Amino acid sequence: MSTAKHAFQAEVGQLLDIVTHSLYTDREIFVRELVSNASDSLEKIRLLQLTEKEIFDEALPLEIHITTDETAGTITISDHGIGMTREELVENLGTIAHSGSKAFVEAMKQSGKEGGNVIGQFGVGFYSAFMVASEVQVYTHSWRNEGEHLVWTSDGTTGYSIEEAPGQHRGAKLVLKLKEDAKEFATPARIKQILTKYSNFVGFPVHLNGERINNVEALWLKSKSEVTEEQYSEFYKFTAHAFDEPRYTFHFNADAPLNINALLFVPTQNMEQFGMGQMEPGVHLYCRRVLIDPKPKKFLPEWMRFIRGVVDSEDLPLNISRESMQDSALFRKLGQTVQGRLLKFLAREAADDAKKYADFYKDFSRFLKEGVATDFENKAAIAKLLRFESSMTGEGETVSLEEYVGRMKEGQKAIYYQIAPSRKAIEEGPYLEAFKKQGFEVIYLFETIDDYVVNALGQFEGKDLQAVNSSEVDLGDTAEQEGALPQEESEKLTAWLKELLTNRVKEVRTGKRLVNSPAMAVLPDGEMSPQLRQMLRAMKKEGEYGDAQVVLEINPAHAIVRQLATVKDSNPELAGLLGEQLLDNALLAAGLLDDPQTMIGRMHRIMEQALVASTTPTT
Repeated sequence: MSTAKHAFQAEVGQLLDIVTHSLYTDREIFVRELVSNASDSLEKIRLLQLTEKEIFDEALPLEIHITTDETAGTITISDHGIGMTREELVENLGTIAHSGSKAFVEAMKQSGKEGGNVIGQFGVGFYSAFMVASEVQVYTHSWRNEGEHLVWTSDGTTGYSIEEAPGQHRGAKLVLKLKEDAKEFATPARIKQILTKYSNFVGFPVHLNGERINNVEALWLKSKSEVTEEQYSEFYKFTAHAFDEPRYTFHFNADAPLNINALLFVPTQNMEQFGMGQMEPGVHLYCRRVLIDPKPKKFLPEWMRFIRGVVDSEDLPLNISRESMQDSALFRKLGQTVQGRLLKFLAREAADDAKKYADFYKDFSRFLKEGVATDFENKAAIAKLLRFESSMTGEGETVSLEEYVGRMKEGQKAIYYQIAPSRKAIEEGPYLEAFKKQGFEVIYLFETIDDYVVNALGQFEGKDLQAVNSSEVDLGDTAEQEGALPQEESEKLTAWLKELLTNRVKEVRTGKRLVNSPAMAVLPDGEMSPQLRQMLRAMKKEGEYGDAQVVLEINPAHAIVRQLATVKDSNPELAGLLGEQLLDNALLAAGLLDDPQTMIGRMHRIMEQALVASTTPTT
């Protein structure tokens, strides 16, 4: 039996040190690398079987077998793939500069592709074995009948030997003698955990000590017509570690501009609603069935963290270790493509089944609103998915922004909205009066986050979003109200109120937006909203921003305002109390009243004066 000893190429020692100590951050990766190489070898023999007449050991099954031996401290990984000749052992395993990986990368560059996708090529991935092994043996026989029975042996430092080893089957069998600090990889439970994590969807059967591990099909690579709803459900529960059913299933394949096979799910349950903390991203990134990253950063925007499933692309731009994606334009393009497809899918679902979408929106609207507020790139598309109650819908019924714009009245200048704790608070408040009178629809917003949403969105289809309590609202010309104070008296009253309330208001003016209420507080441009003030108050930070400076609008046709114009001269003390109360009532309706105790004390004085006046005999 002849033994040929070889020295590694000059750079190999240095490169092996990099691979085994610096290139990978987690040693368990070696299992994924070696299983992936075995899978690629099996794929190649499967293709050769279609074209070659004679193949050594042709009847052998296309499978991967892994055995562990805790006593001997070894792990063995074998396949019945293409195997290697003596020359291929030297070229692929002894010379990194001429390895399959190097040749593969060069071929990619010549074809115009970029990146370092080395999956399934002997070379750098193979050398990850030396992270855990003090010695590696590769028993092999080429698919060619004239091939030799060989074993390649190396400790990863001094070089390698190749000698004959009679009785080999087609393919390759790798025997790793584990280092003392890597004996955990000789335990079946540890290897099963790694296989389930990274190699569960390899396209060939993977057996560990005789037990098949990869029993779940890679459904994302199949045609939709070949997959049942039950299979989708089971796959969702498996990949998402979930117990509920998928609410939506989105299965798509694309060849251009990128190769993508994706199977994505929207859960039925939003776990964040149950106080479980923020959900972790749930889309796993695969390359040719092999897990690359279970939680890829910046692949999908954070607001899409409720999405579950798998994205597989042969175009993934990987670094040389195949452990992580390079930050590249191609990776960003892949993420953007998936994001765009998801948004279009949800838009179709909303149009096709409004009731089902309403149920989804009830549970997941916060994610969409977060998207509008944080995802500048997609906010216009996300905005189309938003739904709101409005002054023209019944309670619980919703309208989209597209529907709102489609039924805007001629001459309407903006999309109007109001934020308040409830529908009742909006409809019983003063701000809706003029909008209803003129037939302008107002969107109702009930959550604190809505303040961020409308500010982040700003516009929709060229129409500004404007709060009904903004001092900039312009409802156009309106008819003079019957019984209103004459202009001169109105001006005297507003001037008197401005002087009375000088430290509490920015301006006092008559308005045409009130019908049944005597006054309301409106916010000048740039003034903090009531909702934001409430949030800062809860954080004990409101004092850092000072008191709200509002514009007080009065209704010159309201009986209280008309009487106030008279009593300010005949009973200045009572008028002063009424003027302060008018402002506090308006601030209370606006959600801006910070100190209700002062208002209560004043109300007592007003009641006292009213009672005194009612019991004083007239002469």
